[in-house]
Amino acid sequence: MPSKDQAKRARESKEGQEGQTKRTRTEEPKMNLPKTCDKFPIAAFPGEYKKISIDPWKVEKLTPELTADLKANINLCRDAIVAFSATGAASGYGGHTGGAYDVVPEIAILDAFFRACPDKFVPIFFDEAGHRVAAQYMLATLKGALPAADLCDYRRGNYKLPGHPEIGMTPGIEFSSGRLGHMWPFCNGVAMAHPGKIVVMLGSDGSQQEGNDAEAARLAVAKDLNVKVFIDDNDVTITGNPSEYLPGFDCLKTLQGQNLRAVVADAENLSDLFDKIRNTVITTGPGAVVARRKMAPGIEGLEGTFHGHDAVPVAKAKVYLEARGHKEAAAMLDTVKKGVCPQSSYMGCGPMDSMRQKVGDVLCSILGGMSKDDRVANVMAIDSDLGSSTGLQKIQKAYPEVYCHSGIMERGNFSAAAGFGMTKGKQGIFSTFGAFLEMIISEITMARLNKANVLCHFSHCGVDDMADNTCHFGVNQLFADNGLEEIDHHTSLFFPSDTNQVDNLLRTVFPMPGLRFVFTTRSKTATILKEDGTPFFASPYKFQVGKDDLIREGKQGYIMSFGDALYRCLDAVEALKKEGIDVGLVCKTTLNVVDEEMIQKVGKAPFLLIVEPLNVKTGLGSKFGTYLLKRGLHPKFDVIGTHKEGEGGLWEHAYTQGYDSTSVQKAVKKML
Repeated sequence: MPSKDQAKRARESKEGQEGQTKRTRTEEPKMNLPKTCDKFPIAAFPGEYKKISIDPWKVEKLTPELTADLKANINLCRDAIVAFSATGAASGYGGHTGGAYDVVPEIAILDAFFRACPDKFVPIFFDEAGHRVAAQYMLATLKGALPAADLCDYRRGNYKLPGHPEIGMTPGIEFSSGRLGHMWPFCNGVAMAHPGKIVVMLGSDGSQQEGNDAEAARLAVAKDLNVKVFIDDNDVTITGNPSEYLPGFDCLKTLQGQNLRAVVADAENLSDLFDKIRNTVITTGPGAVVARRKMAPGIEGLEGTFHGHDAVPVAKAKVYLEARGHKEAAAMLDTVKKGVCPQSSYMGCGPMDSMRQKVGDVLCSILGGMSKDDRVANVMAIDSDLGSSTGLQKIQKAYPEVYCHSGIMERGNFSAAAGFGMTKGKQGIFSTFGAFLEMIISEITMARLNKANVLCHFSHCGVDDMADNTCHFGVNQLFADNGLEEIDHHTSLFFPSDTNQVDNLLRTVFPMPGLRFVFTTRSKTATILKEDGTPFFASPYKFQVGKDDLIREGKQGYIMSFGDALYRCLDAVEALKKEGIDVGLVCKTTLNVVDEEMIQKVGKAPFLLIVEPLNVKTGLGSKFGTYLLKRGLHPKFDVIGTHKEGEGGLWEHAYTQGYDSTSVQKAVKKML
């Protein structure tokens, strides 16, 4: 029985948690947003969900009646998830169907336990795989916190249904999640704050590859924490099957190696799954059920494939829904409207293209200029299950002899690249998403101290096109520049602005020693043009490390920018010039080196406005004011950058943060 002090701590923790879940974001002006549906197209959801109560300490086996009710709930919820997650495919905002669909049986069983024994659980379905957010939205609807019709605007910008769960944004969401490997350690703390109660976490075989989870398992065992982990082991991640690209990794053996009680369940056998979950729940202390199933079981064309990780395509969703008798839901998908950015063209700019995919093309071109023996001896590229997104999968296809298809292990993979590049003349190549740079700060320091040579590509930097929302914002890129000035001569941070510059930049920095960080966006960016209409960064342009590029001259002041903000700023500059406001534009690609010639130019101008997609607290703007003051320069100075949590969506983020063309024009006029 808990002591008085423990009981007091539990009460205080509960009060704190309730306060957190009730917190809401700063009130925004209400928007008149059209809804996709006035009512959810599956009439039975959520009203026909059966509110089953099962006391696992008393009910040892499922009766035929309980089995039938659980199966009905599972089918209803899976059908609902297919219906509303497919709207993400229809609208262009994307999403993730398979993972959320997979874990419904575990949720249905545990929900019945929560209902029967509310005092024995912290009644939250913590999930370490935040992309399974569709399951959380389903639960929020079942609780009555979220209207079912709202689900049909899944992941749309400003509809409060982002790609990962975030406290304070969506009604009924009780935790924030999204970066793999971060939730189990957090749940350990929840268990410490709620002694005597069971904490439930939905796990995934992808998250279990992260080192954080191994640490969390050790602590849970050592302190006998009442954390129960239910792992969807479908052997599918973004770029393939862990059993193939990471042979030797086994969720069950990994957990048992930490001395954690762990068992395997046939996840699509309801009786077996119930028995394993029940026994784990009623056994005091930490425990895990490894629920083995194919990805997206029962969805034709997706079952067992990595395509099930993404939003179910409309055509496949319609086949599924019609076969399940949901013709109205299938028809609804044909009515979903695509999200369209209000600005379709940008003055001073050419066609849109993908910088992150260009990285893969250019690296393949560079490697193609080397002999096979030279490549094998001196280059090693390693992936963290995101090669298809970062462009490195192109190296895997073209030059598999230098490619290491690794798992979701950013810290270890970066350090492996650094270790390979420790010897002069050798080079490691590493890539992942921009948000995950924050996970390897210490490893960057040790790589620098070991004088390693690593070319790092972080795609999905900034906020543009980031439907996965705040947890996936790559906005603290300057954290990589954390060496001591006295000894750090070879850490360079680059954020190019279009595919031509990516090409030129990579060919320049590839042979350089040290740590080189190349940042690109998830979104495509517009080609930057000269005033004569030719591409600015195409031949004869030559990228120079540390040199800024003058895109447009100006007499009344300057904007300094980079990445996806640059083409928006160029449009703003051209529009302002048409109004008679002569503003210049500077592209600062090397983020951590001062161009002494350019800083004198912009520092002596009437104003300098820095516009960036990075965090205003840690980005270029947070440093540049100091650079100016140290040189005795004092123009009127301001910064536009990422400063707010996301509101969901894709292109909407640039508008939310205020670096769209119209917002930049308004900011300039205020500075005149």
